[in-house]
Amino acid sequence: MTDRSDQTSSAIHADQPTVRALPADVTFNDLIRANKRKSMLLMIGMGLLVVLLGAAISAMLAVWGGGIASLVPSVIVGTVVAVIVAVIASTWSFYGGSKAILRIAGAVPIQHKDDPQLFNVVEELSIAAGTPMPQVYLINDPAMNAFATGRDPAHGAVAITTGLREKLSRDELAGVMAHEISHIRHYDIRFAMLMATMVGLIVFASDAFWRIMWYGSWHGTGRRSARGGGKGSGAIVLIIMVIAIVLAIIAPMLAMLIRFAVSRQREYLADAGAVELTRYPQGMIGALEKLGACKEPLKGANRATAHLFIVNPLKNALKGKGHELSSTFRTHPPLHDRIARLRALIQ
Repeated sequence: MTDRSDQTSSAIHADQPTVRALPADVTFNDLIRANKRKSMLLMIGMGLLVVLLGAAISAMLAVWGGGIASLVPSVIVGTVVAVIVAVIASTWSFYGGSKAILRIAGAVPIQHKDDPQLFNVVEELSIAAGTPMPQVYLINDPAMNAFATGRDPAHGAVAITTGLREKLSRDELAGVMAHEISHIRHYDIRFAMLMATMVGLIVFASDAFWRIMWYGSWHGTGRRSARGGGKGSGAIVLIIMVIAIVLAIIAPMLAMLIRFAVSRQREYLADAGAVELTRYPQGMIGALEKLGACKEPLKGANRATAHLFIVNPLKNALKGKGHELSSTFRTHPPLHDRIARLRALIQ
């Protein structure tokens, strides 16, 4: 492994000038509290989308198959079922999501004796952040990447690929680990897991809606129901169908856009958090430059977990300019923008 700073360099550079990553009147504790508030509001919004879709599907089934008389009871049942499913899925994500993500990524827990330098860096940064030391995992993959998971700092974990571990100097390793510990410190990981669960439910509900639409149209149940209820019933059926269709189209797109936008903003904040902990922006800058040069996709990554990594690990995201592209449908901001913001933190 490259060990440029087996010299006297440490993960926290006390001899470096103070780097102000935030305005003078804003602290990282303020940002953590703001993150929690925003996370709660966004999760409520996502939950409402799930409930609305459940109610819309139930309303459609009621007017399509059972007539107008069964509309209200069906909407109530659909709403209750949607709430129950959302609570169960969120609970599983909260308590079991991190373990599932680590298994999917092929991450293996390691001990201090396996990589003393990595453990020392993580321990120093945890002390600087005022958080418990997270569990340390290694992913045996030549791709260059890292991620953090865990529902809160007491249950945090950081993972790094062998490909990235072998390429980084100690300063750069400190920058990457500080970035991941910042995610844990800011409660980003809890939010990311719950957000991914809500998006999955919304996409699933929308897909179920279109399947029901196809099934109902194929068998003609909607036409029979509309004819049986008269002109007034036909108008109500049409209105409900339009609302349901609009929700089924907009909800998944809106959920994904919110998820991507929030993910990009939190990457910027974690980069700034890395500088706050290490007092050495060049370490993080050097790591990002090396990450940008890597075109090797991570085998254990998928679309559901891509937003957790320090850079997008998917094959499609690495083509062409890859990490430098900017889009509302990308989970990560362009690397040149992240590096420019880090350089701007040096005062």
